[in-house]
Amino acid sequence: SVARTVNNTAGVYFVPAFSGLFAPHWRPDARGVIVGLTQYVTRAHVVRALLESICHQSVDVIDAMVNDTHIAVHSVHVDGGMSINSLIMQIQADLLGRNVIRPAFLETTVLGAAISAAIGVNVYNGVDEIPKCNGSENVTFEPEIDGPTRGKKKRRWDMAVQRSLAWHVDGDEEFE
Repeated sequence: SVARTVNNTAGVYFVPAFSGLFAPHWRPDARGVIVGLTQYVTRAHVVRALLESICHQSVDVIDAMVNDTHIAVHSVHVDGGMSINSLIMQIQADLLGRNVIRPAFLETTVLGAAISAAIGVNVYNGVDEIPKCNGSENVTFEPEIDGPTRGKKKRRWDMAVQRSLAWHVDGDEEFE
C-alpha cells in the first residue's frame, strides 16, 4: 500500500545483496545498496524501489536463461505468495516487456505436491482422475511501459548492481 502512493521510484534503486548477489551474477562480495537518494525521495519511493528490485532480479535471471538457451520467453507464469500483489506483477510485466500470467489458484506448487502425494498413496490412480478446479480466470498483466523506458530502467539497475560489487573483502573483521 505504501508503494502505491507514488508512480515511480524517483530514481532510487535498491540492490538487496545482503549475502552477496546470486544468479546470474554470482558475486559473494556484493552487499546491499540504495542509490539515487535525493531530498525529494520519500519512504514510499524507497519501498517501491524495494519491490522493483525483486522484479529486476527476476529479469536478470530470465534474461540469462534466454541468453544461455537461445529459447525465447514470450510470457511468464507466476505463483506463490508475492504473486498476490498486483503492483509487483505489473512492475514485473513492465520490466520484462512480456505478459505475466497469474493463476486463479496462487499456490500451484503446493497443489502439485498435494496431487503427487495423492497419486503416490493411491487416492487417485493418475492425473486423469483428479477433479478439475473451477474458479476464476487467470489474470494477465501486460507491459505498460515502452521499450526506451524499460531500457533506461535496466541500465540504471545495472549501474546500481555495479555499485554493490567488491564491497565485502574476506578478512575484514570489522564487518564479519
